[in-house]
Amino acid sequence: MNRVFILDITSNRYYMKTEKAQLTEPEEFKVSLNIRLAALWTSFMFLYIYVDYFHLYMPGTLKDILAGKVFVFDITQGFLFTALVSMTIPILMIYLSVALPAKVNRWLNIVIATVYIPYTLFNLVGEAWIHMLLGAAVEVILLCLIINYAWKWPRTPTTAA
Repeated sequence: MNRVFILDITSNRYYMKTEKAQLTEPEEFKVSLNIRLAALWTSFMFLYIYVDYFHLYMPGTLKDILAGKVFVFDITQGFLFTALVSMTIPILMIYLSVALPAKVNRWLNIVIATVYIPYTLFNLVGEAWIHMLLGAAVEVILLCLIINYAWKWPRTPTTAA
């Protein structure tokens, strides 16, 4: 609601008149490419984590974990280190998408997202439930959006010397 102060010259009075502004369309604002990429990596990470979390509810999963197995892999320090590294990279991409210079940022987003597409699909090997299929499909879509946005990164014109 807009408030307008009006001076009535004829009677030397001040008064406040309240006018309701006509709102027609929501205001659009431009979100920087860096923020879009960070948001896509954040969405990717939420899915990544929740698909793994929901996997714990599948029959036999906890029994296998307690027996020291994940899929066909033994749970060792090396396995857990590799799993942490595989999660750390996209987690860091959230920050790096905002902090890195454009040229490095562009290529890093393209390379990391491209590598994570087959990695994401590998997680469907073995018994894949519908939640895993949906999660992988959305994760791949998010990774493709990251690649697309980074590929089309706006360029600044250079002057010929």
